[in-house]
Amino acid sequence: MGAPGSDSPRVLAPVVALLVTLLGVAAMMGGGLVLATRSGLGLRAQIAVGSALLAVPATLAIGLTLRGAWRDALAVRAVARATLLLAALLGAALWVGSIGLMEMQSLVLPPPPEYLQAFRLLHKALAPAGPLDALVSLAVIALIPALAEELVMRGVLLPSLVPPLGRAGAVALSALLFAGMHGDRYRFLFTLTIGLVLGGLRLRTGSLWPPIVAHASLNALTFAVAPLVDDPTQAYTPQPALGLACLAVGSAVALPLLRALRARVDSPGGGP
Repeated sequence: MGAPGSDSPRVLAPVVALLVTLLGVAAMMGGGLVLATRSGLGLRAQIAVGSALLAVPATLAIGLTLRGAWRDALAVRAVARATLLLAALLGAALWVGSIGLMEMQSLVLPPPPEYLQAFRLLHKALAPAGPLDALVSLAVIALIPALAEELVMRGVLLPSLVPPLGRAGAVALSALLFAGMHGDRYRFLFTLTIGLVLGGLRLRTGSLWPPIVAHASLNALTFAVAPLVDDPTQAYTPQPALGLACLAVGSAVALPLLRALRARVDSPGGGP
């Protein structure tokens, strides 16, 4: 299977990996509902705890089944700093491409006003009151979800599916589950595409760190830039020209970055 980490023997059985993934999604959704209605916690704490719940079953399964072989099971191998920088740039390219994808999709499936309003209210609730508060919001929106979702989807599930399904099948199924767990039909195509790219990145680099960095970069840009370009006083209308331009630019930047990341799999250097 070629790429380092893609055929590591330190993986869960496919059925177990699927089970703990589904349990994690159920814990995240159920826990999020309880936290929102009964906990009295603020929104940022709810998001952080809900994200952490996703990773609990998979983490316990590694500890019990693989006797705590965390580094081997999750492929948290050190990688070159240049690789992490390229992964961050890839996340930015995916963000640009995602704008184009959403604009083009909106020509066929436009989001209703209440859907857009919910996102505006979310960003308003997470708006930082100062520099330190901004770091907390970025951690909650970008870092914690990236760590939890990548640990489960690309750290545990994906490599466990490679032996029975092959690389392409494992990436496709893990991406489908990744998109489905977000429970958002308007972002399904977007999250599916991101899942495919991050799955390929995990197998190309043989490490979980690059997908984590790319994922966090994408989330951070979405959180930071979306309120700056959104005008709630104006009705949303799809912009196909903007969509095509963003999709073309994002793809043109992302593809060479993926090739470069693949070429750097054996690069020496310090990592996290």
